[in-house]
Amino acid sequence: MSMENEQRKGGIFACLAFLMWGLAPIYFKQIQHVSAFEILTHRVVWSVVFLVLVVSVLKYWDKVKRIVVQPKIMLMLVLTSSILGFNWGLFIWAVNNNHMLDASLGYYINPLLNVLLGMLFLGERLRKLQGFAVFLAFAGVVLQLVSFGSFPVVAFSLATSFAIYGLLRKKLPVEALPGILLEALILLPVALIYWWVMAPTPTSDLIVNDWHTNALLISAGIITTLPLLCFTGAAKRLQYTTLGFFQYIGPSLMFMLAVVFYDEVFDAERVITFACIWSALAIFTWDSYHQSRKRKKAAITAAEV
Repeated sequence: MSMENEQRKGGIFACLAFLMWGLAPIYFKQIQHVSAFEILTHRVVWSVVFLVLVVSVLKYWDKVKRIVVQPKIMLMLVLTSSILGFNWGLFIWAVNNNHMLDASLGYYINPLLNVLLGMLFLGERLRKLQGFAVFLAFAGVVLQLVSFGSFPVVAFSLATSFAIYGLLRKKLPVEALPGILLEALILLPVALIYWWVMAPTPTSDLIVNDWHTNALLISAGIITTLPLLCFTGAAKRLQYTTLGFFQYIGPSLMFMLAVVFYDEVFDAERVITFACIWSALAIFTWDSYHQSRKRKKAAITAAEV
């Protein structure tokens, strides 16, 4: 019963994490009048404040100190923080410049790209259906390139940066919460310098801003870290394959927001690419589910024997 309760909690945490990530564009649209770099600056600064509070409450400072005294790990965190900062900034720019469909496509591509990187760098083997799913996804991009002469730069940049970030973090012996705090702290000096030297804008001075704008900018820390904390809680309680099924909530919500509420055009070139990606994800998900059931049956049989 305890295991079932933990799995139920994991499912709730996963739903909350991906719902928040999928609905995040609504928040960023509310501060569309603020430049992407300025929003990114606030995202870093207030994430540090929020994460410091969380780490203090959870008494994780010993874990943070153990990481800080290891130069090789800190150098890798400098790299991962740079990739994460790029991903955060590009996502904000995409949402506020009417490229939400591209952002959605990027996060649909991401799990398939994770599989490919796992094969190339972690020695993982692709099953036949997984290989076909990855091939189908890239075929959709190639068809768009050949038929329409365009390449989904924003989508692939988001998918690639997040996949590489995930790969590097997977290989680092660093827990999620202390790691994300250190990454935010690494980005903090850059954010503060940019905030100090950037040309004045209508929203750069918090003292003269209206309370609504300031509240939204300061909330960037919570918007950034709360879904990450839920995701961490889910990852501890659910199998990786199960967690992967929840991953499609985010880009699906982004897709619906873009088309239904923000009037982005779902044109022919996007139809072809999305159709290939959706088909690939359906095959990939069915294969993952089928393999998970086979492993469970094998485990039950072994237990009975």
